[in-house]
Amino acid sequence: MQPYRQYTGRKTLLSLLALDTLAIVAAFNIVGRLRGVVDHAIFWPLAAPLAALVFAIYLIDGYREHTDMMSLEYANLHAITVVCAMLATLLLTFVFIPGGFELQSSRGVIALSFLVVIPVTLGYRRVLYERHSAARSGAHFVFLGPRESCEAFREECRAMATWQPVIHTWSPEVAAAPDGARSGVMSQPFPEILEAIWDNRLAVEAIVLAESNRELGPKVAQQLVRLHFHGVPAYTSELFHQVYWRKVPLRGVDPAWLFQEGFQIAREPVFERMKRACDILLSSLGLLLATPFIAVAAAAILIEARGPVFFRQTRVGMHGIPFKMLKLRTMRTHTPGDGGLYTSPDDARVTRVGRLLRATHLDELPQLWNVLRGDMSLIGPRAEWDRLVEDYERQIPCYDFRHLVKPGITGWAQVNYPYGASLDDTIRKLEYDLYYIRNFSFTLDASIIIKTVQVMLFGKGR
Repeated sequence: MQPYRQYTGRKTLLSLLALDTLAIVAAFNIVGRLRGVVDHAIFWPLAAPLAALVFAIYLIDGYREHTDMMSLEYANLHAITVVCAMLATLLLTFVFIPGGFELQSSRGVIALSFLVVIPVTLGYRRVLYERHSAARSGAHFVFLGPRESCEAFREECRAMATWQPVIHTWSPEVAAAPDGARSGVMSQPFPEILEAIWDNRLAVEAIVLAESNRELGPKVAQQLVRLHFHGVPAYTSELFHQVYWRKVPLRGVDPAWLFQEGFQIAREPVFERMKRACDILLSSLGLLLATPFIAVAAAAILIEARGPVFFRQTRVGMHGIPFKMLKLRTMRTHTPGDGGLYTSPDDARVTRVGRLLRATHLDELPQLWNVLRGDMSLIGPRAEWDRLVEDYERQIPCYDFRHLVKPGITGWAQVNYPYGASLDDTIRKLEYDLYYIRNFSFTLDASIIIKTVQVMLFGKGR
């Protein structure tokens, strides 16, 4: 048997690491020679810029085979990330490393080398991604479980721009053949699927399980293990969502979900204290740097529309405790009617200055005060209005799980999903929030910070 094999994670990782190393070495040596700064080949001093580049690209999933390298969104993010690596290298080289270090001969060489690296590293990533996509184009997802669940999974794939064909299958050991045919979903019993895979007549990227292993028949579970060791992985539906889409499907969440592994930020006090220390340090620095921008924005707000500069609203924080959140006012103080609970893109209540502040997310700057006070964190689920939370908790199962951590100015949902103004949008963003709560790490926080910069520059979420 030669089952379908995509570019494995390890092969993709090693290939890209080797290419990134070559790109850094070539860029620094060529730029250094052209500027007359380097008269011999340099290698070991480039460990610092290489480490900065690798870590920064890792934060945006630049070494994952499932990342869409062809998208404009990734291109923007990649450029921002390489610039961040350049700034980190400059800071390390000229502030922390003692004098005499070889790269200290020219800031220009460092800056220009990283600028050269941007299109080069993005270029070969796109070439590898196209080859990987071509290899995956004929591969299928096989969904083992009820046909209704398979159809829901197929719709979710389309919504997430995952275009592999989906085949429905069932185990004759535990279920009868489904009645009738449904449009768009091919259906075959699991033994036939197995035979097609082993005979190389069916290319399969992954098998997705609606049931847990305890509900599978023993023969099916045995075959799944065998396939897994031959390069065809099997995922539960929840694990598939986390691996491919970095979110947790709400339909798989119940009160017992909290007792699974993970949730370090909610369970381990040491992580909460470390995160709090970072919040105090960075919010203090942020308030110091943001004061001139807040002052200018305040003057503009007063010139256009009389009224308070700041907007205060009751939001729900950690453990469901309410607090007053602070923002720069972007709407008129007196408008006919309440205008609804959500704002729309062309909302008449928003002032001209307010539109600019919202577009640049500068209206969020006063929330740094909430972070310093301890009401919020820099990163976490969005702090929602208490009136909306009451509705959501009645209509969305386990919505209160998001209150296990402090709300944040930015977060995983905010950078992965556009501004939502409906119950369905709230459910979608909750799936990203739950992923963050379960998989918290400081590297995930760093990734969110980089993606937040992208959102502020190019727009997407809120």
